[in-house]
Amino acid sequence: MNAIEIRGLTKSFRGMHAVDNMNMTVPVGAIYGFIGENGSGKSTTEKLICGHLVPDKGEIKLFGKPYTDAGVRARVGALIESAGCFPNSSVYANLMMQALNLGLPNRAEEIQRVLKIVRMEDNARLKFKSCSLGMKQRIGIAMALLGNPALLILDEPINGLDTDGMRIMREIIVDITQNLGCTVLISSHILGELEKIATHYGIIRQGKLIQELSAAEMDARSRVFVSLKTNDMSGAMTVLKKNSVMSATKKIIFVCTMWMTPKAL
Repeated sequence: MNAIEIRGLTKSFRGMHAVDNMNMTVPVGAIYGFIGENGSGKSTTEKLICGHLVPDKGEIKLFGKPYTDAGVRARVGALIESAGCFPNSSVYANLMMQALNLGLPNRAEEIQRVLKIVRMEDNARLKFKSCSLGMKQRIGIAMALLGNPALLILDEPINGLDTDGMRIMREIIVDITQNLGCTVLISSHILGELEKIATHYGIIRQGKLIQELSAAEMDARSRVFVSLKTNDMSGAMTVLKKNSVMSATKKIIFVCTMWMTPKAL
């Protein structure tokens, strides 16, 4: 069974297709990296899956059932765009309000559980407005994890984070899949970060999913490109050919461009 199955999904705004006849398959237990530049349709797709938008046409199934099924909807947690917290309330209070909204039993224990998952157990009393960007993103994930969902949908959670923040986020996502058995759909335009954790990829461009592939398939097709500007192209190519080390699995491709000095121009 797949966590997400999408067939022929289409959504347009004012005659422009944000999602265009999309097919997508996310296996259970996967970390699915949803890759595309800004405006390519990633957030719209995730909102459609979460039921925040109504599709023009197409089919969305979650764990083999229609995405509108109340039972399957309860198995989905999401962080779309921002956490939506009250800035003057504490981290704990925001989580408690969400837990009350979801009607969860044993709310205090559940809040402590998700705070520990996102490494925020020591910051529960901190006001949300005093948190860093990385902390706010982790709080949003904690809110999405309330109720122990089977599917977690994250909209660019690493966008704008520093190196340490990205590392922590990667560790949290891996822990969620390995320790909780949760499937994660995570969108980003930063392939370099997702390739460190993703097991599957979907590449979207202008509302069309142009390709799906596994991490092994992505790695097999990967190439390392080095762009070099020089005013002596032939000399540079000679040096590169003599000194470049070619990996047994990946080819290093050098792209040389003539560098024209102001005088030459």
